[in-house]
Amino acid sequence: MADIVDIAVSAGTFQTLVTAVQAAGLVETLKGPGPFTVFAPNDDAFAKLPPGTIQTLVQNIPQLTRILTYHVVPGKLTRADLAQLGEVISVEGSPIPIHASNQFEVKNATVLAADIEADNGIIHVLERVILMG
Repeated sequence: MADIVDIAVSAGTFQTLVTAVQAAGLVETLKGPGPFTVFAPNDDAFAKLPPGTIQTLVQNIPQLTRILTYHVVPGKLTRADLAQLGEVISVEGSPIPIHASNQFEVKNATVLAADIEADNGIIHVLERVILMG
């Protein structure tokens, strides 16, 4: 198996996320032992953001880091784990509501693929970037 970063790179559909993680200096953390649960927006999710948002964030590393760490939860939580919890606290420190009754949703984003195993955690693919607040 591979770590979370290697899986994201090899998938080919997380180029924007990988670039953002590199810009924020979080690669080594996400290659670390973890375990981590990562809510990973795909490239289409980032494309839904208003034009210029990504460029603005890459120039504001503290804000970019806050948004990225809002997509990470300590521990290895499967869809079943998340459904039982109903809410988790992100590495950033804010709560993330989980809805897993009909569709599996993280805050306001639908999970496109759940429970992608990595050596140091688990990935759930999102169709949109989740924002705090």
